[in-house]
Amino acid sequence: MPPIRTSRPALAAVALAVSLTACTAQAASGPGSPSASAKGAGQDGPPAKVTVVDRVAGKPVSVTAVGGTFSSVTVTDAGGGRLTGRSDGGGARWTSDRKAAPGTSYTVEAVTRTAGGKETTTRSTFTTPEAERVNKLTLAPGKNTTVGIGQPLSIVFDRPVTRKADVERQLKVTTSNGTEGSWGWVTDYSGRDRVDWRPREYWKPGTKVTLEADLNGTDSGDGWFVRDYRTGFTIGAAQVVKVDLDTKRLTLVKDGRTVRTIPVSGGTPGGDKRSWRGTAVLMAKEGTINMNSETVGLGDAYDKMVDYSMRLTWSGMYAHAAPWNAGHFGRANRSSGCIGMSDADAASFYASVRVGDPFEIKGADTKGVVAEGNGYGAWNLSWPAWKAKSALA
Repeated sequence: MPPIRTSRPALAAVALAVSLTACTAQAASGPGSPSASAKGAGQDGPPAKVTVVDRVAGKPVSVTAVGGTFSSVTVTDAGGGRLTGRSDGGGARWTSDRKAAPGTSYTVEAVTRTAGGKETTTRSTFTTPEAERVNKLTLAPGKNTTVGIGQPLSIVFDRPVTRKADVERQLKVTTSNGTEGSWGWVTDYSGRDRVDWRPREYWKPGTKVTLEADLNGTDSGDGWFVRDYRTGFTIGAAQVVKVDLDTKRLTLVKDGRTVRTIPVSGGTPGGDKRSWRGTAVLMAKEGTINMNSETVGLGDAYDKMVDYSMRLTWSGMYAHAAPWNAGHFGRANRSSGCIGMSDADAASFYASVRVGDPFEIKGADTKGVVAEGNGYGAWNLSWPAWKAKSALA
């Protein structure tokens, strides 16, 4: 994997104070309506002077009025998108709620009123410089999916995020039942920055979750975001898979009731072929795939097609069919780190589980606890330890 640059973006500076050209608003026409010149004739004094103070990417747009107050301010981009905002208590300064994005043209239209009642409309445009580097992200789970009770909301970034607090402030999670949860920053198995939102406890079935990532115009420290992101998903049935490598048994528990128990064979004790322990979350149901031991640092131990493959970690631990190991199911751990079972059991189990179901794995001879970034290992941290990984803690 090529090294990732960590230099900060260098957006060109833009003048911070540009006055707008005033143009007198036209009065309504019709019987009994005064003309614009007649209306202005009885109103002494010059119109308010309007200035755009902040007109750079990464800062809210700020507009001031001297000699009057704002009746309204509208800021729109070339695509018709609008930056909403509000005036201060005196009505002489308006600030947008969102930050200006890089490489974007904005039109500012301000309506001001003087103490004598003179109303004026001013318009101007400005364009922020293009970003030298753009940061993008990948969201999981997929939009409009239904997932298990252990599935976190996970965001992996293309470029390093050195301004984690600024990014996290723009991420809003809403649940249908007020679920308590927290963001936590981890290093993904790929080496990239990642932030996950995990509930305090497993999700309640039926919970609807939405994410509003209002990142457009946010500087991550090594690249700008130039769009917003939205996603949403639903939590399915309460299923937990309990794997006991000491007894060599896998138990599927649904709604607190044992559905079935399957004899299995886990990783071979005493070396690199041992299985991981702790809570791993089912990441994907990959079906029939080629498994090659050289891709996980185990030399040429195996290279075969494997059925009913269910990924548990990025480092290569799966639950899957392993008919070649049939003599060891329920008797001995003799796999290369995965949780193997018969073809028939694997087919039935594969059909029963859902992405996001937690696998709670225990055993005396394992090679350690699943790390937070090796798949979804956040459940292996206590709640206080997880909350401490938030950049806003």
